[in-house]
Amino acid sequence: MDDWTLTKTRLFEGVWEGVLAGPGAPDTPPAIEVTHQQEPLAGVEVTARPDRGDFVLRVPIPADRISDGVQTFVIRDRTSGAVLDSFALVAGDALAYDLRAEIALLREELDLLKRAFRRHCLETM
Repeated sequence: MDDWTLTKTRLFEGVWEGVLAGPGAPDTPPAIEVTHQQEPLAGVEVTARPDRGDFVLRVPIPADRISDGVQTFVIRDRTSGAVLDSFALVAGDALAYDLRAEIALLREELDLLKRAFRRHCLETM
């Protein structure tokens, strides 16, 4: 059972989705558990796609689990205990120190400087 592979497809409207593929395309879906802070989430769905021989995993993210900081969700095969994947949501003050946010600020400042420099060049000609 630990030969399952999980590939994320999207996070849309509060639902994380992925595709589970296993050895030999078994008829029974794997027992999947998704935890946040070691507490299992409710509403996790595993749906078979017989035409493709795999399963779709849908994980609704409860609104009460979204808060400031980094929230990590772990997806496990309940039978073997193997971790198949994980995903994290980052919100609030934790983003203030995110490198991507810093780069965005630097780009805005660079654009501001470019406009000021071009204006200066036009005025001094």
